[in-house]
Amino acid sequence: MTDQYLMDACALIAYINDEDGADVVDDILTRTYSGNATVSMSMVNLLEVYYGVLRDFGKDKAEEVLNETLSLPISIVSDLSIDALKEAGRLKASYKMSIADSIALSIASVSGYIIVTADHHEMDSIEQGEPIKFHWIR
Repeated sequence: MTDQYLMDACALIAYINDEDGADVVDDILTRTYSGNATVSMSMVNLLEVYYGVLRDFGKDKAEEVLNETLSLPISIVSDLSIDALKEAGRLKASYKMSIADSIALSIASVSGYIIVTADHHEMDSIEQGEPIKFHWIR
């Protein structure tokens, strides 16, 4: 069985910065090479990562991180179905979260992906109230 994961921005940042949980993300990415997993990420979450690096470290570092990310076995989801759009709106209206998180969670929800995150602050209440599967990296 192939597990289908959707990575959020904090999981990618943990991996890139070799923070706690980076080994969990690395294990998931490694599983893609043997065909035991697929990993996707919302374009909006990738924007969050790019923006944060650009703001904190400048354009050269942001481009380096973007290129590194695009070389990973991560499929970037750039389209948002109407069902995912509606689900993102419902989640955003129901819980305190960013638009990027609501989009990632909606994609996971309508597509059956497992969301990869470390963001307990925003996601713990969602895990308790929604049928979305979570894979916590820390």
